[in-house]
Amino acid sequence: MTEDNDNIEVSGIESKSTRVALTIIAVLLIFIGPTYIPYLLSNTLGFEYFASIGIGALLFIVGLVMIVYLIRKKVIT
Repeated sequence: MTEDNDNIEVSGIESKSTRVALTIIAVLLIFIGPTYIPYLLSNTLGFEYFASIGIGALLFIVGLVMIVYLIRKKVIT
């Protein structure tokens, strides 16, 4: 039993602008998540340091998951 996953389109990301927006969001989460967000949370809003680092790490992981998802769905080639 073989499956052909090459032609499967994901609903909602058919348009080029949506693909670009999702890619930009994923890249921003990867780069801004672990760097600027913890800094802003701890210094500006007064969050605990370790809580802000945890939130930054979580945003980094979400960005990585989004990139892997977009690569698997052939949005990013």
